[in-house]
Amino acid sequence: MEKKVYFVSDFHFGIPDARKSLEREKKFISWLEMVWPDAGEIFLMGDLFDFWFEYKTVIPRGHARLLGALAALSDAGIPIHLFRGNHDMWAFDYLQSELNIQLHRDPEFRTINGKHFYLAHGDGLGPGDQGYKFIKNVFACRLNQLLFRWLHPDMGIRLALFWSRKSRYAAMEKEKKAEDRNLKLIQKRIIVHSRELITTHPELDYLVYGHYHYPYNEKISEKACLVVLGDWLTHFTYGVFNGEKLELKTF
Repeated sequence: MEKKVYFVSDFHFGIPDARKSLEREKKFISWLEMVWPDAGEIFLMGDLFDFWFEYKTVIPRGHARLLGALAALSDAGIPIHLFRGNHDMWAFDYLQSELNIQLHRDPEFRTINGKHFYLAHGDGLGPGDQGYKFIKNVFACRLNQLLFRWLHPDMGIRLALFWSRKSRYAAMEKEKKAEDRNLKLIQKRIIVHSRELITTHPELDYLVYGHYHYPYNEKISEKACLVVLGDWLTHFTYGVFNGEKLELKTF
């Protein structure tokens, strides 16, 4: 395989404030510039923004450098995919129509250079977490999306960012302290989900997730490897597939 495939996840651009978010945004743009020469495809595995909602004629303010960098890669012929996460599930058609970023919400199976992949953001998979699964269905309801659209953008986006900044992702130090919890959630939910999945899909080589903010790479069967990509809040990790092996690296 002449080109590599890159996987990266959980940026939450927009928090904890505009200045610190911009610092991380510039760092990610430097990463995009680094992978540009040998990237055959780029998978953004969710939560690119901490909040994103597209009104009919309005998109959230900011992120001009990021959107420009992604547009440049897309215009250069590099396919870019966004698996919408729980923070950017209200991305509709703007990124696809303007930047040619292919949007995905549900998990997908893909074959890349003869290796079989299962790709998902990771939210709501596995046992437990019933409260979030209920809220996820509420947010996915088209009626609720319509009702939110009726709010003036200044009010709606400000309200959403207020709650985002009160979440655990908003405090970088708190995120570092949550690593033990994140690892336990991977073990209780995503590993259980993955092991159940490979019983019906024994062909799988790699199961790739975001969401859990903890870089994790483990062989869960004789054939299959589970990879959780970490984040770009504290770890700045990514996955790279060279045609034979998927590795986790740090930028």
